[in-house]
Amino acid sequence: MTRPIQPQNHPFPFLLYLEWALLAIAIWTELLPNPSLRFPRFPLLTLLSITGFGLMGLRLPTGKLIYKIIYTAFEIVLILFTSLTGSRAIRLFPFLYLLLVTRSCLIFALPGRLLITGLSFTLFLLTLQRRFHRIPAPPSAQERLRFFPLLLAFLFGLVLVFVLLLMNAVLAERQSREKLAIANEQLRKYALRIEDQATLQERSRIAREIHDSLGHSLTALNLQLETALKLWLSDSTRAYTFLKQAKNLGSQALQDVRQSVSALRDPLLGRSLEQAIASLAEDFGRSTGVVPSCQIQLADSITTEVSTAIYRIAQEALTNISRYASATEVKIQLQVTKNYLKLKIADNGKGFQLSQNTTGFGLQSMRDRAQGLGGELNINTAPNSGCTIVAEIPLHT
Repeated sequence: MTRPIQPQNHPFPFLLYLEWALLAIAIWTELLPNPSLRFPRFPLLTLLSITGFGLMGLRLPTGKLIYKIIYTAFEIVLILFTSLTGSRAIRLFPFLYLLLVTRSCLIFALPGRLLITGLSFTLFLLTLQRRFHRIPAPPSAQERLRFFPLLLAFLFGLVLVFVLLLMNAVLAERQSREKLAIANEQLRKYALRIEDQATLQERSRIAREIHDSLGHSLTALNLQLETALKLWLSDSTRAYTFLKQAKNLGSQALQDVRQSVSALRDPLLGRSLEQAIASLAEDFGRSTGVVPSCQIQLADSITTEVSTAIYRIAQEALTNISRYASATEVKIQLQVTKNYLKLKIADNGKGFQLSQNTTGFGLQSMRDRAQGLGGELNINTAPNSGCTIVAEIPLHT
């Protein structure tokens, strides 16, 4: 069932202007001299009824159903009064019924519209029959006029059906546009919310990364320096050993800071994906002493979104390898297979139990990046068996 529109004023101004034009023609028709009347009269009550009917279109009823029923009933009373008292009402009252059906489409739901349309057609037939019975006609013309009311009723019925269907189509199109506008606004809000959540998640991941890596390094560095100070006067050799360890921890902390900062800036920096991955592998080799073997085959152009996601996944994977894997061999494969960009990173490190490490920020971040672009990420690992990460992302998302 179609939900009725609840306008505060007339929702279609052009229909209101059309109503006024028809009613103005009706008033002008009533004011013309009528040769059938011996004494011309000024149809004041008829004109007031027509004017009142027109002004009612300025404010359509809203809220409770009883107000709409009273409004429509008053309209019908004005139409009946005009059609029964106007000197030229036989030319006027069909237009009033059309306006009644048009307004009912703006007020009621579909069952109410059908009811008002049927009632308008019934009242039209009764008024038409009464008017034709009052028209004097010679016996020779009565036979020819017998079928005229039937033809007029048939044509008026077709016009009513056309108006009803037209108004339903206009209202359905208007409601569809309103729903589409609401849906677009909701999508815009959802997009902003998702963007905010992604930003907060990325910040939380980086904060936890800094806390886990840099905090641990600085805590250990502080302990090494305190021990060196205590042993400096009594055992300078051991103090020197602790100072060397403190220097290594400082270098590690500095490397962690650089990695965290690089995660915040544009990863590609105007470079191609192949150049960015190669630079990432070089940085990994300098920090760990293990130079990854790279096999990169990129024949097609890659979008920025896909390139950024692949780079971040590779960066996260190499970071995890440098911290936890204790690997001596790392392989990076990047190639285009059909309509997908496939990244494979394998190491011969310690591995881990996958079922116990599925909620970490690193692994979850990689999955989110792949799935966010319609791809997938698979991890194959076991304790003491190394780890293999495979990410496949569609080239055209």
